[in-house]
Amino acid sequence: MSSTEERIRAIVDQTVEIEGRDPGQPLDLTRNVAEAGVSSADIVAFWRKVNEEFGTDISAEEFAELLTPQDLINHLDG
Repeated sequence: MSSTEERIRAIVDQTVEIEGRDPGQPLDLTRNVAEAGVSSADIVAFWRKVNEEFGTDISAEEFAELLTPQDLINHLDG
């Protein structure tokens, strides 16, 4: 099974457009998603896909507090 980080990277490539980054390019795990120019629609799609992929039920409010991919990985692995 893939690591949480690998799975998050794959979900980002499927659902999120980050300014200046093409899918498959290295992902800066410490970059704030909102500051990376990600649209709110992409963030919602990402949140839904994460909940589906990991079988979790992270609330929208809780998800909004997870500002970077690394924060999300730590939350899922915690």
